[in-house]
Amino acid sequence: MIKVCRIGHATFETPDLDKATEHYTEAVGLILTGRTADSAHLASRLGQLSMELQRGPQQRCRRLSFEVAAGSDLAEMGRWLKSLGIDSTRRTDAVPGHPDMLTFKDPKGTDIDLFAQWSFIGKGTDLIAGPLKFGHLAFVVPDPAAMADFYQRVLGFRISDWIGDFFVFLRCNADHHVVNFIRGQTVRMHHMAFELKDFAQIQNACELLSRIRKPIVWGPVRLGPGHNIAIFHRTADDHVLELYAELDQMKNEDLGYWDPRPWHRDRPQRPKVWTREDRSIWGPPPLPGFEHGNFGNLD
Repeated sequence: MIKVCRIGHATFETPDLDKATEHYTEAVGLILTGRTADSAHLASRLGQLSMELQRGPQQRCRRLSFEVAAGSDLAEMGRWLKSLGIDSTRRTDAVPGHPDMLTFKDPKGTDIDLFAQWSFIGKGTDLIAGPLKFGHLAFVVPDPAAMADFYQRVLGFRISDWIGDFFVFLRCNADHHVVNFIRGQTVRMHHMAFELKDFAQIQNACELLSRIRKPIVWGPVRLGPGHNIAIFHRTADDHVLELYAELDQMKNEDLGYWDPRPWHRDRPQRPKVWTREDRSIWGPPPLPGFEHGNFGNLD
């Protein structure tokens, strides 16, 4: 089994590269580190690659990258995937800071890039505002349990929580969730998320979104699973984007509970199945359609 250690960056296709780049730099706070006629690369405030934008006909997430342990043998991983009937290829210098990656498709057709080497692509800058990292990404799929099984069996993820039987949260490190799957008929992205430093930056983000007339579609809210404080808005490509802080941490897998926090109602807080009513601790309720994979639909 492959064991991924963290999420790296996501690659998005966009029909309007200029508009998308402007949104992620001006509204979200990512740093533009490279630009061509058909692509843009954006880094976190720490200088790590967080997003690749590619000009294309659709508004979609094309690929996700995950880091594996330093010194991992990507060729051996490719042979192991082949034994499972999963084809893979090697990509060299495909994106800045990533000289070698192993690529395959997950069951819903998203390209997955595994890498063991990386370097900063930007100097990094002040931490007054802007994401520290690309935190997680959620997809709508017909069968969340089957997708969760693949990510556990092939990539070493662990289940953190469920909401009912329709929304699953998976982790690959101390963070409560890195990928999520919610039940819906059409495969598509549900939302993406970036981690901010603290609650003060959530407030700063609210003020900035207000200044540029970008509505907050949900939040501020403290969620139930993960207990992160979050706000959600729509990007220029109509994707739902979450900015969050204070995500639960499981710092010792052997203990099996989340690092205790004052707002936990279970003491200690362990992975569990949450009810629909408990999916947020405080804040406004989610928009209609959330349970059917239409979260953020204002129509």
